[in-house]
Amino acid sequence: MNPKSSGTVANYLSLIKFSHTVFALPFALIGFLLGLKYNGFDFSTALAIKVLLCMVFARNAAMAFNRWTDRNIDAANPRTINREIPSGIISEKSALMFAIINALLFIATTFFINKLCFLLSPIALLVVLGYSYTKRFTALCHLVLGVGLSLAPIGAFLAVTGKFEWEPLLYSFAVLFWVSGFDIIYSLQDDAFDRMNQLKSLPSVLGRKNALILSRFFHVLTLLFLLAAINHKSFGNWGYIGLLLFSMLLIYQHFLVKEDDLSKVNIAFFTTNGIASVVFALCLTAGMFIR
Repeated sequence: MNPKSSGTVANYLSLIKFSHTVFALPFALIGFLLGLKYNGFDFSTALAIKVLLCMVFARNAAMAFNRWTDRNIDAANPRTINREIPSGIISEKSALMFAIINALLFIATTFFINKLCFLLSPIALLVVLGYSYTKRFTALCHLVLGVGLSLAPIGAFLAVTGKFEWEPLLYSFAVLFWVSGFDIIYSLQDDAFDRMNQLKSLPSVLGRKNALILSRFFHVLTLLFLLAAINHKSFGNWGYIGLLLFSMLLIYQHFLVKEDDLSKVNIAFFTTNGIASVVFALCLTAGMFIR
């Protein structure tokens, strides 16, 4: 069978790492529920579905576009040579079309949410798609990725309220530094390859030891922003339980990864961060509705 003919749903889910949606989606839920709970809006199943679709479409577009722009880089990197495009499982054209279709679906969905979300949708796409090129010219690419995912809580809040408020920004800043911190950890795997190929990342520029120190600092900032958020709007003991569990999982991932031992990077990157975001969101949800 021609490998390019096997572009099944499973292959596309693998292309976009659909399971990684768990990183930002719980924070989108927080933004959505904040908009409802503290602004006097009634729950709307239709709106919730639209917000979920926006999250899925935007992330699909971003990941597929990232794989398309990095196809030659991935083909040259032993760690990524077996990804869907370099291995021929999904063709370059199909991946690009998938990204374009999802970007258009994202914009179309925002049109049915409210005018503000629709007007801001191209800017959101510019950020999440533009990230794919940043490693070619700046080591701060991790922060750009963080900005992209940090749009989740404020975007969901805007979908409900149709207006800007500063409170969801606390969660957005938390996501910004959380994602930037764990992306630094993930990029440790390619520091030597990045230096050899004139690609930028904080580990390739600062070295593993200093990059890990900066990652820890970013995660301290994450916890401070989350503390400020739950202090501003009381979630009872649930908020502090969620923050404690989130903190423990962040600390755990830094114990897993050392500058001379990257064998547990994937556990630190996906498992601990995925669990952390879900647990924190569940605790805050309980704090909003269980007294």
